[in-house]
Amino acid sequence: MKSINLTPRFWFAAVLVLITLFIGLVGPFIVRTDPDAVIGGLYDAPSGTLPLLLGTDNEGQSVLANLVYGTRTSLLVGLVAGIIASTIGLVLGLVAGYQGGWLDDAISGLTNVALAIPSIVLVILLGIALNNRSSLALAFIIGITSWPWMARAVRAQSTSIRAREHIDVARLSGASWVSILSRDVLPYLLSYVVMAFVLQVSGAILAEAALSLLGLGPSGTTSLGVMLYWALQWGSIRTGAIWAFLPPTVMLTLIAFSLLLLQSSLDEVFNPRLRRGKLAKRKTKGGQPLPLPVATAAPTPVGAAGIVENPVPASTGGTR
Repeated sequence: MKSINLTPRFWFAAVLVLITLFIGLVGPFIVRTDPDAVIGGLYDAPSGTLPLLLGTDNEGQSVLANLVYGTRTSLLVGLVAGIIASTIGLVLGLVAGYQGGWLDDAISGLTNVALAIPSIVLVILLGIALNNRSSLALAFIIGITSWPWMARAVRAQSTSIRAREHIDVARLSGASWVSILSRDVLPYLLSYVVMAFVLQVSGAILAEAALSLLGLGPSGTTSLGVMLYWALQWGSIRTGAIWAFLPPTVMLTLIAFSLLLLQSSLDEVFNPRLRRGKLAKRKTKGGQPLPLPVATAAPTPVGAAGIVENPVPASTGGTR
């Protein structure tokens, strides 16, 4: 654990993510107001009571109650869609990269076809085809259309890993195909999979918001995108009722920013090239950097293969 360099950026991103999770998971138990209950008039301004802290929307419902329930719905859609997309992309990428041959060609061809079709178009068409768009159905649609780029990246990584020596040892020892993939290949990809999953969740939440703004959001529930849709439809900006438009906008921005920042900080943690080494940060007590170590002369390669050959003294009886 001492080798893991958790930067201040990581902790800042983790705090932001925890705040969004707290609002979405614990917020409904604190507000205790039905998001569908009418508690005021059209766009009542914010007041001191908790349900009216952010005012009311176009139907006289509490904006605060809709915000906490909508955050929970958006997080649910993003999490489920991220799990589906990451699972499909990981499995297909692992199998294609490790197995190779015709199976790799088939999966790579399928991935290229899926990448050539804009996913937002597929999501819109599938959303229109559904008569009842529940939150889970919407998450499923977003998930099954978001896996191609992850499958391609995982395939490239697993292709390089299958040529390593420990894979040959596992094959010679009689390990099964599934065992090699799960025990000898997958652990080397976990850091990338975690970072890709964070991106999948962030992208799914924004995709749900985009669908909701087009009127294809989840039915029978509220989400951040649904709140934005009705706020725009009822002219909240034109009438100056920014409390109906601003809270879901800020929450969506906070969720996307925190997840992207978390992914970037995880890249610093997992990627040794991006780690801020202790040697580069060492400073003297006066704040001056330490002098760089004196570079030693590199041995000159000798021979056609570039192999360094150390001369052996003739007195020892060595030969070249």
